[in-house]
Amino acid sequence: MTHLADATAAVPGFHPATDAEEVTLGSGSVARFVAPGRLTQGRFGLFEWRLPPHTGGTDTHLHRTFSESFYVTAGTIRLYDGRRWVTGRPGDFLHVPEGRAHGYRNETADPAAMLVLFAPGAPREAYFRELAEIGAAGRTLSDDEWVDLWARHDQYRVDPADPG
Repeated sequence: MTHLADATAAVPGFHPATDAEEVTLGSGSVARFVAPGRLTQGRFGLFEWRLPPHTGGTDTHLHRTFSESFYVTAGTIRLYDGRRWVTGRPGDFLHVPEGRAHGYRNETADPAAMLVLFAPGAPREAYFRELAEIGAAGRTLSDDEWVDLWARHDQYRVDPADPG
């Protein structure tokens, strides 16, 4: 007879919460790498985002090689869905296919949080580590440096009036 504890211990890919790396960006947002692609055989990446009040989030952008989905778990988050800004509250979900413009921000006086799913599991943690290092060092990137950083991580800024 197999005991439930034994069966759970044998499941490949178990990743205790204490093992999840997190980085703090210059904005104060915290990205916690719940299940990076290396733990899911590249099928997806799942990150938790905690956004302090009045946090700008991201500029409107797109990714060419992976989709991104957002599930709001706390607070209120403004989400750009490729056509318009919508208000996301706990339980709301937004899926953004490859090549579609999107963005997010916390415009409220309260903290907010969401889960972000990337599919397939692109190594997004490298991008967020780099952003955290830039913020911690107090560096200011030139426009060309931003374009290079984004291109290396399949991120392309777009004008929300012309979502590409």
